[in-house]
Amino acid sequence: MRYASQSKADTAKADPAERVQRSRETATRLQSLPQRTYRFRVLGMGLGSLPLIAVMHELQSPWPAWAWMVFGCFIWPHLAYGVARRSRDPFRAELRNFMLDSCLAGSWLPLMHFNLMPSVVLLTVVTADKINSGIRGLWLRSLPGVVVAMLAAGLFTGFAMQPQSSMTVVLASLPILVIHTLAVSLGSYQLVRRVQQQNLQLEALTQRDALTGLDSRRHWEKQAQILLRHHQTEDKPATLMLIDADHFKSINDRYGHGVGDDVLRGIADLLRRELRGDGHAGRLGGDEFVVVLPVALAEAQHIAERLRAAVEGLRFENSPDLRGSISLGLAAAPVSGLGLREWIEAADRALYRAKHEGRNRASTGEARNVVES
Repeated sequence: MRYASQSKADTAKADPAERVQRSRETATRLQSLPQRTYRFRVLGMGLGSLPLIAVMHELQSPWPAWAWMVFGCFIWPHLAYGVARRSRDPFRAELRNFMLDSCLAGSWLPLMHFNLMPSVVLLTVVTADKINSGIRGLWLRSLPGVVVAMLAAGLFTGFAMQPQSSMTVVLASLPILVIHTLAVSLGSYQLVRRVQQQNLQLEALTQRDALTGLDSRRHWEKQAQILLRHHQTEDKPATLMLIDADHFKSINDRYGHGVGDDVLRGIADLLRRELRGDGHAGRLGGDEFVVVLPVALAEAQHIAERLRAAVEGLRFENSPDLRGSISLGLAAAPVSGLGLREWIEAADRALYRAKHEGRNRASTGEARNVVES
């Protein structure tokens, strides 16, 4: 019962912190959008100039069309980056840049007299960039800008149509089609790999208590459920042990919380040494630990006694007069029909009895149905 209430309290404390951390990470990722987009814009616009130059050369386009192409392909990517970086809200500024990218692409189509190959390639690339940004629905919101820019530019060209693509234009369109696609794919691959590595790190963090390095509550419960299932289906032995640091509040009050943390870390080190890879040890919170062992109750009692004596022998450099001790409650795995809750409560009752009888000792208990208790 104490175990269940602590679990709810810990969850209530952890969830807001996790939400704040996720919010901060999301904000950082969004504010770095201009930097992540810059290289793709430079690459895409630069390669996009090749089919534009090929088509405009064939059409003998006037100098304003050439000037617009130079601005869009070679000046705009750096201008957009500078504006976004200096903005109070880089993310919002980059959203505007994305919209202007689409307008530029739309304006180039009439300048090329809607030459089929480069028109399709440029529209595809500019749409792919919106999708690659990870911003939901951005590509769809950018379509009106494409249409408006296309109509505006078409007023200057009379909407002339020459959709046929020469071999020169086709070849000039291949670099942006191939290189830009591979660059976007490589960027996506690196992002996926980074997310995978972060997920592995997050999983490792969620499996360990930050102070002691022992199993977290969630990870320990998972391992305990596995051992309990093996006991109830295959009759394999298993024992649960609850451990409480005696007079821990007095230690904190007299020596300070730093020394109290040293005591907890010392107990955790002894648990790792005594278990030697057998069983799983975790921290329930505060000064309580929990251990689940794949051994019978009698053998677990010997381990408990060694652990109790080892804690008595702990010495602390900054507090040489400090002597610690622990109380332990043990319970064998229950029969089928009873679960982890009943198992923990049996060990908890045994722990309470050990403390009531004078502390610095181990006691055993037996699981029983919640209704009966």
